[in-house]
Amino acid sequence: MSSPESETTTVPQLSPMLDEAGIRRTLMRLAHEVVESNAGVEGLVLVGIQRRGVTLAHRIAEAIGSFETPPPIGSLDVTMHRDDFERSGLRGTPMPTELPEVEGQTVVLVDDVLFTGRTIRAALDALNDYGRPRMIRLAVLVDRGHRELPIRADIVGKNIPTAREDDVRVLLAEDDGRDAVIVVPGGKH
Repeated sequence: MSSPESETTTVPQLSPMLDEAGIRRTLMRLAHEVVESNAGVEGLVLVGIQRRGVTLAHRIAEAIGSFETPPPIGSLDVTMHRDDFERSGLRGTPMPTELPEVEGQTVVLVDDVLFTGRTIRAALDALNDYGRPRMIRLAVLVDRGHRELPIRADIVGKNIPTAREDDVRVLLAEDDGRDAVIVVPGGKH
């Protein structure tokens, strides 16, 4: 997961681990895996974790739309459910949570980077406030390792080995003006 500060800092000019074409191919593969793991789109809901997970969920739904009926999409803000809210100095205005019906559905949580697992744990808690899905799966663009909780993604776009202090930044055209996945060594900003 990118740190909140990274969203407002300048991104160094490093060679991306994934460029625009790489992200496009990866999202198309994720779309196929999501549909295949659900045996179609019946009862499927994509829920993006604010912020970049929402953008990725929309892109995955668009990719699914190229070969199936796209599933409903929702957005989930997990800020107030984080167990490190006070300690990490997180602040700011919560982003909107907008969900289609999740009761009895197969929900695929979508996020940009899987790191410690704390964001996903918070997402599971937050999702329970809105109903009880039949099943919850996790799809991430990047799995960078270094888990602190026993959480793993069901569908992974790219595994990127990192040092714990590295900063993995997912840039998306809708939010950042370009598509790239960049690893900044040692958390240098």
